[in-house]
Parts: sequence; C-alpha cells; structure tokens
Amino acid sequence: MPRPRDNPPNRFEEAYLEWAGEPPPADLRVHEERTKSPLAENKSPDIGFRWSVNPYRGCFHACAYCYARPTHPYLGFGAGTDFERQIVVKVNIVERLRERLEKKSWQRELIAFSGNTDCYQPLDAHYELTRGCLQVCADSATPVTIITKGKLVRRDVDVLQQLQRRAGCQVALSIPFASDEDARAIEPFASSPSKRFETLRILSEAGIETAVGVAPIIPGLNDDQIPQVLQRAADAGASSAFKILLRLPLEVGPIFEARLAEAFPLRRAKVMNAIRDVRGGRKSDGRFGSRMVGQGERWSAIEQLFSTQCERMGLTYVAGEAPEPVAAPSEPDRPQLPLIF
Repeated sequence: MPRPRDNPPNRFEEAYLEWAGEPPPADLRVHEERTKSPLAENKSPDIGFRWSVNPYRGCFHACAYCYARPTHPYLGFGAGTDFERQIVVKVNIVERLRERLEKKSWQRELIAFSGNTDCYQPLDAHYELTRGCLQVCADSATPVTIITKGKLVRRDVDVLQQLQRRAGCQVALSIPFASDEDARAIEPFASSPSKRFETLRILSEAGIETAVGVAPIIPGLNDDQIPQVLQRAADAGASSAFKILLRLPLEVGPIFEARLAEAFPLRRAKVMNAIRDVRGGRKSDGRFGSRMVGQGERWSAIEQLFSTQCERMGLTYVAGEAPEPVAAPSEPDRPQLPLIF
C-alpha cells in the first residue's frame, strides 16, 4: 500500500524539511553499495554473540518499534519511512564473507543473522545475499543463529540442513502477536504471524532447530497473547523460547506512539502507562540485552506467565533476552582440505 513520506528530524542535520501540503509517497529505493567488512563486531557483554552479518541497511517490514531505526540517520536518511523504503544492499557481502572465513585466523565463532536488519526481508528474494552468506558459513563449518520475521527463510532449508549437520544452526521466528490483525497494524509489511508459525513447522519438520521470540513484549498490547504464541510455537515444533522487552530509543519513541495512536486510539494511553510501569516511570531504557529488564508487579507477572507457559508446553525457557546459544555437533562435518604435493 502507498505510504506518505514521514521521518522525524535527523539529529545529525541542522535543517529539517517540512512538506507544504501532502508529503510525497515513500517509494522503495534501493541503494547498492560495496562493503569492506562483512562482519559487525559486538563488544557489549550483555548480547549473546560477538559477530553478526547484515546484508542490508534498513528494513521493508516497517515494524513501528524497531530498535535499529536510529542507525539510518548515520547514512543521511530518516528513521521513519526512509528506514523502511531507502534500503541499502551490500551487493558484495558474500564474496567478502568468504574471504574473511577462509582466513586461518578465523576460529569458527558463532555468527548471528542479523543484528541490525532482517536478513529475510523481501529484497532477498531477488538478491539472495542471505542464502549466499549461509552457504559460506556451511562451507567453513561456522555455526549460525538466525532471527527473522520473514517466511522467505523457507527457501533456504537445504543450506540450513547443511549448517545443522556441519556446525550447528538455529532459526528463531520473532512472533510478538498471535493475532494477524494486531500484527498488521504494528508490523505492516512483515509476514503474518500465521505464516511465521507455518514457517516454524516447515523448518522443524526439516530437522532444523527452531525457537520462538516474543519480541518485543509490549505491555498492555500483546502480553495477553503470550500463552497463545507459545502454544502455537510449541505445536509447530519450536524447542525453545525467549522474550525481549520493548525499548523506544531516540526516534523510535515518537514513531511507535504515532503508529499506536493510529492503530489503537482507545488503547494508546493504557499501553503507554503500562510501558512506564515496567520501566520505573520511563518510556525507554538505554540499556539492551540481559541488562535491560523490567520491574514492578506487572513485569513480575509477565515473567511468571512466560516461564510457566514454557514449562507447561515443554519449551526451553531462555532467560534474559536473546536466542538460545547454538550447540555445535559433537563431530562437525568439516569440509576436507585439499592435498598438497
């Protein structure tokens, strides 16, 4: 559906453009670039991985709450519709990743797909960069964890099976809502929850280790859907579950509030009050990962509900706010090195 261009002021720009009359439509624009480094290194001790691969910058899924939105202004774009429609594609990332993983210094550490975008957003159906990168990881016996909202991950079952055998692989589907209608209001261009549960089943039946992430939990909006999300994920074959509490850094706050007011006008005040309740009176928190925890009676009730439901359904409850670490096979099927005479 066409959307008007709408971005908060760029905090790095002195001037801000206000449209006279109706703003123009936010048409999709693809910017191809050649990356120098295929791996992003995380140095925060509360995130469960060191390395990540981001084939794209920005994300077509347009989730109102996306914590990665504030990174787009570094590129000279806005954090609003620019983040969703001005997509940067790292066209050479497969070649660069192969060069990196073929180095003798590479220790086959876990790689996460992706830390700052969804690697299975619709553009990957054309570019196939995620598939190419996963094949490089399989060839080098490098373990992988994936978190996505895109049903496109089904396309790569064959490569994921190779990874599962050779190094270890887990695919986590992020499913904050059980209701397709609620999800469409907040995550307008992501695959519907129904398609995500279906994807969990397809991957699980193919022998891929799967997980579900209730990510994010939005107090007052989707916390009552936790039992249904976990039940449907368990029925689809997921083996573990984790949660992430909503955070609204920088430009994300006004973008989320505007979408909330548009989609759920009668619930907006209740939701924002609930968010403050679990944040100790704040709307957001600068911390991330395991240090970013809620507080108060409401959050205690959410924690209890989540852990109890996981236990009842046989899901491994991953405490903190990250997917379960990937366990490599006991005898990895490492590629044979060539003989040199």
